[in-house]
Amino acid sequence: MSVCIEFKDVSYAYPLTNKAAVKHLNCKLESGKCYGIIGPNAGGKTTFCNLMRGLCPKFYGGILKGDVIVNGKSTREWEDEELSIQIGYVFQDPFAQVSGIKETVFEEIGMGLENLGVETEEMIQRILEISKMVNVESLLQKNPLALSGGQCQRVAFASVLALNSDIIVIDEPTSQLDPSSTNDVFEIISALKNQGKTVIIAEHKIDLLAEYCDEIIAMAEGRIIAQGDTREVLANPILREKGVRIPQTVSLAINMEKEGIPLRNIPINKKEAIELLKEREV
Repeated sequence: MSVCIEFKDVSYAYPLTNKAAVKHLNCKLESGKCYGIIGPNAGGKTTFCNLMRGLCPKFYGGILKGDVIVNGKSTREWEDEELSIQIGYVFQDPFAQVSGIKETVFEEIGMGLENLGVETEEMIQRILEISKMVNVESLLQKNPLALSGGQCQRVAFASVLALNSDIIVIDEPTSQLDPSSTNDVFEIISALKNQGKTVIIAEHKIDLLAEYCDEIIAMAEGRIIAQGDTREVLANPILREKGVRIPQTVSLAINMEKEGIPLRNIPINKKEAIELLKEREV
């Protein structure tokens, strides 16, 4: 697979602070894979996402060292409108993504397409398709400012997906959602992956990331402490040492091994854990 995003010794500090939010980040993300970004609060996950989208330092200011390469070109060189087409970004706060100038959800979802000059017929078709995909069809004639947090999260998701970017960055997509809606979001993420999209998710629900992601990037104190295959990273002892949450199934396996029970692998989801327990007759 080709590399679509690369961090080259990236450090970044927000304005009015002497402390870097992220330090010496080096990693490559391949096209068509689903990546989970994990770590404790203030570990650098959101800044990592903002750097990919070029918001640091173009929007937030601050000092950037190193380089973030998106599809072969530095974020410093991309025009903002061009980069917004390359990377769709769902913000952690969905209300921050609502424009505030559109009277209906239909118009809100289509605003990005309108700005890109997409023809009306194609725009309407895309809005209707995406609305069905993220289950906001019943909201299309409502005012975006009158939505609940969960509804607003879905609309923000739809607005980004309508642009049909090859790379989708999602910061805490389930923060405003109930368990049922959370599962729906991850089904959408699975569908995007099946379409060949590159999906990058910063999320605290580690059990879901374990199930859906090809690779995990673990962060703590502004640094990448582990990266690679999902199973290998989630079983890495450094995550516990740095206070990074791990799936309950991994904790179970670690405790079993401490009790002297050998395991053929570390289960990263409930299905694998059940199979493992049956094998061990625990």
